[in-house]
Amino acid sequence: MSGDAHLLVAADYVVFAAVLLLSAAVGFYYAWRSRKQGTSRDFLTGGRKLNALAVSMSLTASYISSVTVLSNPAEVYRYGAIFGYLSISYVIAVVYTSEVFLPVFYRLAINSTYEYLELRFSRATRLLGMVIFFFNALLYTGLVIYAPALALNQVTGMNLWGGIISTATVCTLYCALGGLKAVVWTDVIQIGIMFAGYMSVIIKCVILKGGISTILSDAQEGGRINFVDFDINPLRRHTFWTLVIGGTFGWSAVYGTYQPQVQRYNSCKSIKHARLALFINVLGLACTLTSSVISGLCLYSFYKNCDPWKAGQVSSPDQLLPYLVMEILADHQGLPGLFFAAVYSASLSTVSTSIHAMAAVTMEDLIKPRIKLSEKKLLLISKGLSLFFGIVCVAMAGLASLMGHMMQAVSIIGGVCGGPLLGLFSLGVLCPFVNSKGGLWGLVAGLAAAVSVTIGELISPSPPEMTRPLSLSTEGCNFSSGGSLNWTTPLPTEPSLFTATPGQNTDDIHVVQWHSPSYLYFVVIGGLTSVIVGIIISLLTGGLRETVDPRLMLMKEDTLSYHLFKRVKDGVMGGTDNVGQPNKEDGINNPVEEKFDNNTRVSSF
Repeated sequence: MSGDAHLLVAADYVVFAAVLLLSAAVGFYYAWRSRKQGTSRDFLTGGRKLNALAVSMSLTASYISSVTVLSNPAEVYRYGAIFGYLSISYVIAVVYTSEVFLPVFYRLAINSTYEYLELRFSRATRLLGMVIFFFNALLYTGLVIYAPALALNQVTGMNLWGGIISTATVCTLYCALGGLKAVVWTDVIQIGIMFAGYMSVIIKCVILKGGISTILSDAQEGGRINFVDFDINPLRRHTFWTLVIGGTFGWSAVYGTYQPQVQRYNSCKSIKHARLALFINVLGLACTLTSSVISGLCLYSFYKNCDPWKAGQVSSPDQLLPYLVMEILADHQGLPGLFFAAVYSASLSTVSTSIHAMAAVTMEDLIKPRIKLSEKKLLLISKGLSLFFGIVCVAMAGLASLMGHMMQAVSIIGGVCGGPLLGLFSLGVLCPFVNSKGGLWGLVAGLAAAVSVTIGELISPSPPEMTRPLSLSTEGCNFSSGGSLNWTTPLPTEPSLFTATPGQNTDDIHVVQWHSPSYLYFVVIGGLTSVIVGIIISLLTGGLRETVDPRLMLMKEDTLSYHLFKRVKDGVMGGTDNVGQPNKEDGINNPVEEKFDNNTRVSSF
């Protein structure tokens, strides 16, 4: 903690505690409501009765983690507002998920995404997919718990392990007591608190700077408004192409195959509600990204002449936003508490999502296939699993300190795990000739490729001329000499001349040393390798001769685009013989559980 850091006051702790208590109260409420008629299925899926608005807010909240709230503004501060191009990838990824994965998963009514892998490929593929998921979820959750606690500890003096244990305890409590309904409805509350925290910072910054135009003008002068960058070089950290292509693959992996997200839209009362939830969720993601970008530009406007990181006032860029909060909001009792409650709300929503998803996968993939138990015992085990994974997540927080810069660490973990699974699920749903051998070896090859580029990045990190951090200054600093300048940070050793001369020739560097592609392309490499190897192995092992249950494949009638195109075509041709089409579409757009009750190996709702 820097020598002149502000400390939180009683009002801040009251606001902070109120948020934790409100989240715990929701869990108690849903535990009380389901005390008599609750089943393990209700606990894991919310009874498949949730509406689109609640699920959409939960989808947004569950992937807006503390890493998003703290790291994205710091990313904009260092690398510019080009980060905003991710919003394009949100739209493409959600459309792909809605058209390709959602119809199949909703029709099968599966509790665990990895059930599909056994139905479509083999038991071994299902187990490997499940292992990858656990690796991803545990590492990610550990990071999400540890990151805000560390930032707040160093900037405000809040107890590090007190923050970690309070987050995990509250999450575990309402997950174990209330199940998915509690998780979804606490997400709804928490996303409101997150936006309130963001807005408190942005509004105060705008007031102090005399208007948003000053902030934008400072950002323009400092090179932060850097949207015109269409360099196709895959080694560059952030360009239009790396953000849109890499972002699309990454978010498709999250929304199309990641258990917590699939579990949410599968809990909707109909497929129309599920689709609507996905599309409303895009607005939530776009609002969050916009808030992150504006917060990052506010950071630069305040610290353009005296960067706290370079000057040693904070030990990592992820602490910049908390540092600004304590500087501009300290005189308003309760507002710093609101911001830090927003950070912890972001943690709560993500951690509770992971805990519940891991409990569901363990129940559906490991316990139910092997042991026949009564519904009451299954419910009890589900709650016990939530408790167990809550404790494991606290232990994983200890590993998070080894992961370096938060936002990039999260993207790399997601890329290594998500890319190969995205490729595998896409093959399963779209390519009927891909067989179990092709699926399994495609997944293994994709995982090997993603791990290889990650190791390459660790051994030979991208140089500054590829990452292009923007210039930061300490010329305006007036710190007294003392302990606050003792931090050692990597940034001062990075030459800032690369922003002044972006066209500099770096061919001589590449001859000497290989550098890994942008971290956003790790998920692309894993996904494409999985697809290519899966197709080749399947064709070589007789995949064209195999038949697949059509319910496991995407059919054209499943897609929204097919029905939209059909309506437009009928309208243009003046056809009037399809008056009943809306009802027909309704039939397709709702779960047809009765049809599958006796014919499918997947339990139906």
